Amino acid sequence: MNIKFQMPTILRLGSGTVAHLAEEAQKLGKRALIVSDGLMKQTGHLDIITKSLEGISLEYAIYTDITAEPTQENVYGALDTYTSNKCDFVIAFGGGSCLDTAKAVAVLATNDTTIEAIGDKSVTDFNEGVPVIALPTTAGTGSEVTDVTVITNTKTDVKMMMKDVKFLPNIAIVDSDFTLTVPARVTSATGLDALCHALESYVSVKANGMTQMFSLQAIKKIMENLPKAYQDGSDSAAREQMSIASTEAGIAFSNASVTLIHGMSRPVGALFHVPHGISNAMLLNIFLDFSKDAILTDLAEIARFVYPEAQGKTDQAAAEMFIAAVNQICETLQIPDLKGYGIDEKEFLAVLDKMATDALASGSPQNNKKVPTHDEIKELYMAAFSAK
Repeated sequence: MNIKFQMPTILRLGSGTVAHLAEEAQKLGKRALIVSDGLMKQTGHLDIITKSLEGISLEYAIYTDITAEPTQENVYGALDTYTSNKCDFVIAFGGGSCLDTAKAVAVLATNDTTIEAIGDKSVTDFNEGVPVIALPTTAGTGSEVTDVTVITNTKTDVKMMMKDVKFLPNIAIVDSDFTLTVPARVTSATGLDALCHALESYVSVKANGMTQMFSLQAIKKIMENLPKAYQDGSDSAAREQMSIASTEAGIAFSNASVTLIHGMSRPVGALFHVPHGISNAMLLNIFLDFSKDAILTDLAEIARFVYPEAQGKTDQAAAEMFIAAVNQICETLQIPDLKGYGIDEKEFLAVLDKMATDALASGSPQNNKKVPTHDEIKELYMAAFSAK
C-alpha cells in the first residue's frame, strides 16, 4: 500500500467558525485580496468578512466580478486587483466559482505564465502560490479542500480542469451559517454536485481506504439531509450536515479523482452554460446505468452503509436499492434532462462530437471502472438529452 493524501493545513468546520477568520488571516500577511461575488455583497455576508479584518487592522482589496462558471477573464481581473493593491494573500469567499478563481489567482501571482498555459498543460512546473483562506458559502463544490480549479477558456469553449497541490488552500473555514440563505435551486445543484463527488470518488480506480471513508460519510449525510435542506432552507441542522458532507466529498475526490460524470459534465457547462451541479445531476442516472455492472459491489457497499435495511441483501438487490434512492432524490429536487433544461437539439447535435472529444480529453472518464469509447460517450449524451 502506498497512499498519498492531501488536505488543507487547517480545517475549521461548523456553525460560527467564521469567527476564527481574523485569527487565521493575521498569520498570513498584511493585505488580503478578497475574491467574492455580487450576491455576497448584496446579502451583507461580505460585511462579516471585511469587519473581521478591520477588527485587526488588516488591509484588503475586493474583487467581486465573478460569473457563475468562472472564466480566464475573471481570473485576470482578480489578478490585476491583487497586483495593483500589492496584496500578499487571498481570501476566497463565496461559491465554487469564487473559490476556483481565487485559487487560480494565488498561483498566477507567483508565476510568469497564464492560466491557459497551465490549463492546456504547456506549463506543468510552476511555483507555489500565495496563501489562500477559503470560506465556502454553498454546500457542494468542496473547492475549499481540493487541489483542483476549473476555469472556462472562452476562446476554446473548454472547461480547463487543473489539478496540482499548489491549488490547495492553506486554510479552510466551513461555516454552515452562510448556507442558510442559499435558494432551493442552488441548494439542489450544489448538493448533487457533492453527491457526485462522493459517489465518483468511491468507485474511482484511484480510490483507497482513506478516500472511501470520507466518500461513505459524505454520501450518507447527503442522502439523509439534502432533501431536508432543499425543502426547508432554514433547517440549520441539515445545512450543517450538508456543509460537512460537501467538505468530506471534496477531500475524497481531491485524492481519488472523479470519473465519467464530471468528464461528461464539463463540456455541457462550457458550451451550454448549465450550472455545474445541475449538469452533473442530469448525467447521474446515465452514469449509473452505464457503469452498474462494473461497480455493482461498490454500490452494494454504499447501500449497506447508508441504509440498515440493505444489510443481508444480495449485491444486486442492495445496488438497485441505492440507485432507486438516487433516482428519488433527483425527482424530489426536480432535475430535468438536457432537453427539459432548454438546450436546443440542433445545437446539441452540432457539438456532440466535440463534447465527446473534450470529455475524454479531460482524463476523468479513464478513472471509471468501465471506460467508454468516443462513440459510447456520444450515445450517453443522447440518452441524457431526452431521458424523461
